[in-house]
Amino acid sequence: MSDALHLVCPHCDAINRIPTARLNDHPNCGQCKAALFTAQPLTLTSANFDRQIGRNDIPVLVDFWAPWCGPCKAMAPAFAQAAAQLEPQMRVAKLDTEAEQAIAGRFAIRSIPTLALFKGGKEIARQAGAMAAADIVRWAQAQR
Repeated sequence: MSDALHLVCPHCDAINRIPTARLNDHPNCGQCKAALFTAQPLTLTSANFDRQIGRNDIPVLVDFWAPWCGPCKAMAPAFAQAAAQLEPQMRVAKLDTEAEQAIAGRFAIRSIPTLALFKGGKEIARQAGAMAAADIVRWAQAQR
């Protein structure tokens, strides 16, 4: 890692330059002043997906899910717990495949829930199926 990281604000999508040494200091956005990490999954949409995936210097873990999916709903609390453990070394986000079918199609999401880990705008790992929080954290950290 360099001595500074670019982090996209989960609230206003502004790109912030944060010294690496300050990553664990609960940094705030320079534009909207909100916390850059909320210990909760960020909701991705077509409006913010490419910016969040492509402009964050930290890996971005995405849960591709749908509201009608039982295993997705069952995994949601575990994914939120994982977010609290993985941030700030990783951005944690969710994408509703029903609402954002074009993005789900772009990444050939065939089953849900599917976790995909992105780094530098590119998918580097994928795992299908519901998992417990500890398994999500272990899997995501092993892929970095």
